[in-house]
Amino acid sequence: MKNWKLAIPVSLASLVLAGCIGKEEQTGLKMPCSCGGTDAELLKPAGMIKLPDEFNSPDGLTIGPDGALYLSINNVGDQSHPGKIGKIAADNTVSVFADLPPHPETGKVSPLGITFGSDGNLYVADNQAFVTEDPGKSRLLRVNIKDGKPVSTDVVVTGMTMANGVSSNADYVVVNDTAIDKTYPQKSGTYRFTIEELKAGDGGKPIQVKGLEDPHLIVKIETRNKEQQVGANGVSFDSKGNMYVCNFGDAEIWKVSFKEDGAVDAKTLFCKGDGMECNDGLQIDDDDHLWTADFLGNAIARICPDGTVKIIAKNEPGDGTGGAMDAPSECIRFGNTIYVSNIDLSYGPNESDNLHSISIFELPK
Repeated sequence: MKNWKLAIPVSLASLVLAGCIGKEEQTGLKMPCSCGGTDAELLKPAGMIKLPDEFNSPDGLTIGPDGALYLSINNVGDQSHPGKIGKIAADNTVSVFADLPPHPETGKVSPLGITFGSDGNLYVADNQAFVTEDPGKSRLLRVNIKDGKPVSTDVVVTGMTMANGVSSNADYVVVNDTAIDKTYPQKSGTYRFTIEELKAGDGGKPIQVKGLEDPHLIVKIETRNKEQQVGANGVSFDSKGNMYVCNFGDAEIWKVSFKEDGAVDAKTLFCKGDGMECNDGLQIDDDDHLWTADFLGNAIARICPDGTVKIIAKNEPGDGTGGAMDAPSECIRFGNTIYVSNIDLSYGPNESDNLHSISIFELPK
């Protein structure tokens, strides 16, 4: 696999909200929380899903309307196999749920973040930065679902450089662009679209975003760690509708609240560091605990609603043997089980290998 060379960094970042900015608070509360613990309590792998070569570089995870677990299969490790969407069965076997259309110019598709919208369709970030150096080629795709099965795919947004994390809340879909402007400090951010305006992709013309001045860009992030110029990555919503955005390079998660009309109200530096070397993918469970993958630290963390960070599992870099994590990019709580996608890119301390896997951890009951 080629090295993941991105001019995209773990220190202080500032987040600026586009448009009318509301209140700003740059401290997070640190109060006692059930997430507390010590490294001695780190979970050990309970198992793993070993994936075939045609399912290499797994990344995004989401739970569908049917209660099943879905997975983006990026395949950047071996691009002779096209990227696709998989479905994880109750017995932890993985099958192909949907094939995805390649980009007309690059001939490749590179899925990362995935989410189901309120319309029941699956939205997929196609990160073309993994397959071309040309900026502005990344897309947001919509896999149209009927009776639980994919029937077609539309391109609904174009113009992003590095489409990454995707999430949805109410009638909105959001997608992070990790590298809108690569001049230091790197600028990245979160685009937001209504389900209604994305319907233009039904055989029509997709929305083309235009970077930092685009009206859909509701959050802007600056990443200041010169060693890790990687910006907005995972994104997710809690039960109250607050949005959380990961800044990979500065090991930060920002909390964004909204007014009743949907406009941005305030931003808060929710957590930073506390044992995390970076924040890659992000998911939030039914208890409003955040789950984030630490790609650089080869770890996963659970974060309480008050911002208290607890490293749940961590291991030295390796090839993922025995269910160990291998450059994790996403983790999700599914009942009492934690599934961890090991994207296994050659970046930072990691060297890619030929073992493709999803690590499995069981929470104490």
